[in-house]
Amino acid sequence: MGAINPIALTSKIDIIVCLACKIESLSGCFFTGRVVLIDTHCHLDAAEFADDRQQVIARAAHAGVQVIVIPAVERGNFSVVRDLAHSFRGGAYALGIHPMCVPQAGDSDLTVLEDLVRDALADSRLVAIGEIGLDFFVPELTSVPMRAKQELFYSAQLDLAQRYELPVLLHVRRSQDTILKHLRRRPRIGGIAHAFNGSFQQAKQFIALGFALGMGGAMTFTRALQIRRLAAQVPLESLVLETDAPDIAPAWLGSPGSAGTAGKSGLMRPRNEPSEVARIGEVLAELRGLSYEALLGATSENARRVLPRLMGV
Repeated sequence: MGAINPIALTSKIDIIVCLACKIESLSGCFFTGRVVLIDTHCHLDAAEFADDRQQVIARAAHAGVQVIVIPAVERGNFSVVRDLAHSFRGGAYALGIHPMCVPQAGDSDLTVLEDLVRDALADSRLVAIGEIGLDFFVPELTSVPMRAKQELFYSAQLDLAQRYELPVLLHVRRSQDTILKHLRRRPRIGGIAHAFNGSFQQAKQFIALGFALGMGGAMTFTRALQIRRLAAQVPLESLVLETDAPDIAPAWLGSPGSAGTAGKSGLMRPRNEPSEVARIGEVLAELRGLSYEALLGATSENARRVLPRLMGV
């Protein structure tokens, strides 16, 4: 597949759309159908970016990334992700308590979360509740009491999303069926099943409930046969692009042991960045036999459908 310049591509698309709408000024135009490159899941506030965060943002912009969604993970970074999203053009954020942060969380964290969400409803850059969900992969989270606490926090945050009519960004690692059980009780929430790696049957159930499936770095590995089959075969209107940076680095950045940042195992792991979402999109386009332009148009529309408040970013 030949090299593609995402900046030139998105610029041409913007010009065409604006001309079609008879808008004279490109710098000030906004059109709900405008094609943009969106990273729907990026932990831009992570410590791995502490030394060069502004350069990371600049590299993403240079790669053609026009919107970056930054999910919170715990009470301690609620204000951090909000302020970061407001610090650059195209920043958006979500507020929530990640399942891996549930062990240290208390009921007061849910109270603070609701207060902040209620106060932020007028903030167009708040686009979802997240990152929330369940993790049945990490051994420390799989005991009976911890699974119960995870479900309690997940259920409470789904109720919060429903109460304030916000979509959710879901963490679904090894937990898809239980995630779905709770969603069926609240069928009108919608959002994104982030880093989806379930079965086709589970994918269909998420899609039926109004969710898109997040496709990122894992899909770029040729040995990831199940994810690549999903990426190639589920309806295109159900897919969005993401990086999960600094995690889930794509294949071209190397594997654990390569130069990067130290992981929990002590091995060096490559650091992912939001700029990589452009090339991730190229891989998805190739898997589906589409042009990059067509893939970008579809995933842009999909992201704005499942996260409607992106229209205001």
